[in-house]
Amino acid sequence: MTISRTRPFGQKYVFVVAGVIFLALLVASGVRSTPGVLIVPLNEAFGWSRASISLAAAVGIFFYGMMGPFAAALMQAISIRRTLIGALALMAVSIASSGWMTQSWQLLLSWGVFSGVGSGCVAMVLGATVVNRWFVRSRGLMMGLLTASTATGTLIFLPMLAALATHHGWRPVVWTVAAACAVLVPLVAWLLPERPADIGLLPYGATGAPVAPPRRPLLAIAFGALIRASRTRTFWFLFGTFFICGFTTNGLIGTHFIAFCGDHGIPEVRAAGVMAMMGAFDLVGTTLSGWLTDRFDSRKLLFVYYGLRGLSLIWLPYSDFSFAALGVFGVFYGLDWIATVPPTIRLATEAFGEHDAPVVFGWVAAGHQIGAATAAFLAGWLRTVDGSYVAPFVIAGVGGVLAAVAAMMIRRAAPAEGRMIALS
Repeated sequence: MTISRTRPFGQKYVFVVAGVIFLALLVASGVRSTPGVLIVPLNEAFGWSRASISLAAAVGIFFYGMMGPFAAALMQAISIRRTLIGALALMAVSIASSGWMTQSWQLLLSWGVFSGVGSGCVAMVLGATVVNRWFVRSRGLMMGLLTASTATGTLIFLPMLAALATHHGWRPVVWTVAAACAVLVPLVAWLLPERPADIGLLPYGATGAPVAPPRRPLLAIAFGALIRASRTRTFWFLFGTFFICGFTTNGLIGTHFIAFCGDHGIPEVRAAGVMAMMGAFDLVGTTLSGWLTDRFDSRKLLFVYYGLRGLSLIWLPYSDFSFAALGVFGVFYGLDWIATVPPTIRLATEAFGEHDAPVVFGWVAAGHQIGAATAAFLAGWLRTVDGSYVAPFVIAGVGGVLAAVAAMMIRRAAPAEGRMIALS
């Protein structure tokens, strides 16, 4: 392959690439968490019900998840760089346009359909793809770090956006998020080569140059892997447990936690601060999970993560929502927020191999976001009907306990040497 560009820092340039992807994932997580800040301001500004606002959030989460396998195929078909630039541009335009919305269907299109499609290309599959192309050594740890960018996005965006919404209304919130997406477009174009070989490098820790696989049609990549994987019990266990993962994180806590706190008289900014604390502890928890995944049985890790998460969600509605109670929940839940990602990726790779694992994980991640979309709408609907968030939190908690049991029923294949995240 002809070397088209050279970059500074030598072999350490792989960490520049990881940094760019970290920023992209961080901003996409900010996009997906913003509807949680907008529920109350939009309700007050337009009189739209929480159910209708939650529907837009649910649609966004649904498309965010369903894009996963197609995003993985698109990255193979046309390149990571073009896919990422297009997704960031789509998010910037769709979110900025919502600043002039006056009807709830416009919210559904901008924050639901278009931002969902865009952010779905800047998700866990992107991190896994880049880690596999640019790293051979410490893949579990690097995947943990990139996955933790979701928590860091919550840490950075939510308190700032909540303060903007409280003091200046909802429009500055959407324009701030749109600007963050737009700023990343030239950065990605400038700093992200497609492969290490394009700038004369090897993947970090590699002893020889990998052979780039031939490009195939997008639909053949996406659906071929699904058909093969869906014949196995392992796929459905991974899909089901990740459905519960999404139900108990993005969909419930990410969308409704601030509103739930508001029902107990806690201001938006303070509730967003609790979520920021969760994000800080998840940065630690998910990175540690990546390290643990390189060393321990992933099924046992998932058993612990899902079980503890389920118990914490059952406990929260019956707490007194005091500063101490929310602090304990924030630390405990934060450490566990998305720690499930590295072990889930490892199990998928061990079960389906280097050829199919990338897209199979995309389908499993789609299950995550279908679960999140279900929780986002269901919790909003139950709150509208019953006037309380207790039922959706208890339902989610029970689901977490069931997912813990299901994780131990996954048949673990013998891992191939050096294989963690198989995305070409």
